[in-house]
Amino acid sequence: QVQLVESGGGLVQAGGSLRLSCAASGTIFSINTMAWYRQAPGKQRGLVATIDSSGSTNYAGSVKGRFTISRDNAKNTIYLQMNSLKTEDTSVYYCRAFTDVGNYWGQGTEVTVAS
Repeated sequence: QVQLVESGGGLVQAGGSLRLSCAASGTIFSINTMAWYRQAPGKQRGLVATIDSSGSTNYAGSVKGRFTISRDNAKNTIYLQMNSLKTEDTSVYYCRAFTDVGNYWGQGTEVTVAS
């Protein structure tokens, strides 16, 4: 089992920045790739960014160049640095861990970008 706890969400003005964190615990040795997803009201949850065990990253086109995913293996934590935020980035952001025995979700952290 893997437990994921996100933090760092909040209210920010358009053009501002936020950094989200996702701390993993449990059978963390089994984690391969970790990712951030987001879900806006009335919309489906979608992939934002991924980072694998080697540190390779991928981004959704809508956030490329503005968001950066990173991981601190010593702290079992991944981050999402979000810059140049837009109102359309308003969502609940979820952390996800992919392991050999299953995939896990965090509880989400809400990000609201005001115009």
